Amino acid sequence: MSLYNPNRDQARQFLFDAWAKFKQQLALTDLEKIAVEVIQLHPEYHAILDAPKRYMQQQYFPEMGETNPFLHISLHLSVIEQVSINQPHGIASMYAALQQKHGDQHHAQHDILECLAETIWQAQRNSEPLDASLYLNLIQQRVG
Repeated sequence: MSLYNPNRDQARQFLFDAWAKFKQQLALTDLEKIAVEVIQLHPEYHAILDAPKRYMQQQYFPEMGETNPFLHISLHLSVIEQVSINQPHGIASMYAALQQKHGDQHHAQHDILECLAETIWQAQRNSEPLDASLYLNLIQQRVG
């Protein structure tokens, strides 16, 4: 598996494996620990992560109001990584401001991951690279 660019099945398998290892009380890597912390914040996804054979190939259709739990958790992980290294520059302070505004990390992460999802969607729609300025502007709007 490519650490930096896993395909869909590899990313899903990572989440299934991290959750299974956690439930079996096995040692977790640092990244697995972070993933499990995010998963624990989303009990609505636990049954899905308990059934890899059933959900590995599951399709999700946002236009029908479906949330892809694997994408959602992966966006959380992306936001956590971005904040930890302050890339794009300024995201760490905006995250801190959102934590202050909401009083918790989870809500602050959701604000940022919604901005990240919008930025990805815009890039895909326009066949352009991710626009860090758009991303940071969207986050700044959430900060207020």
